[in-house]
Amino acid sequence: MEIGPRTVATIVAVMSFAVFLGFISADPDMLQDICVADLTSKANVNGFPCKETFNETDFLFDGLAKPGPTNNTFGFVVNTANVEKFPGLNTLGLSMSRGDYAPYGLNRPHSLPRVSELVFVLYGELEVGFITTGNVFFTKTIKAGEMFVIPRGLIHFQKNKGPTPAATIGAFNSQLAGTQSIATALFAAKPTVPDDVLAKAFQIDAQQVEMIKAKLAPKS
Repeated sequence: MEIGPRTVATIVAVMSFAVFLGFISADPDMLQDICVADLTSKANVNGFPCKETFNETDFLFDGLAKPGPTNNTFGFVVNTANVEKFPGLNTLGLSMSRGDYAPYGLNRPHSLPRVSELVFVLYGELEVGFITTGNVFFTKTIKAGEMFVIPRGLIHFQKNKGPTPAATIGAFNSQLAGTQSIATALFAAKPTVPDDVLAKAFQIDAQQVEMIKAKLAPKS
């Protein structure tokens, strides 16, 4: 079937719109070419003020090049390339992270309130999943070279399914995604969430609440 000029124009318009959507950021638009974050400034703004002087080193970050240590309770560690570590990202509306997993390691259920996330598997095989606000659970097993998208703000997790290490790269549409671990937020908040609230919410007793709080308390 021959494709006419009008059909071609429609296809181009749709593809252009798809590309445009891909560049939508969760952050406000920048108003200048460059605004390297001044992390030492005391100014209280939505983001970070611009440094007066900067150079090419402000636009380089190598913190995701090597695996991180996974010898912890959950067998998981994340290294972030966000504006707090990579000042050149300021006002650009993007960031990345690297997740490293021990065999059967778990990135616990958490939410990213400001961003959507694209998870790319470097190596290994992971179970990934998210839960909608209607309590519908979506899950998939992904392997090296595959990607999975997590919609903004939804509770999600990743788990290494294999007996060998795994690693992922995460891409975010904000310079500072923000992460809220569900278990830690509820059982290790400061000041603490009242035991009776947690006991009733999870249908357990106060003693069990205290046991969970003790396990999740920050290590001194």
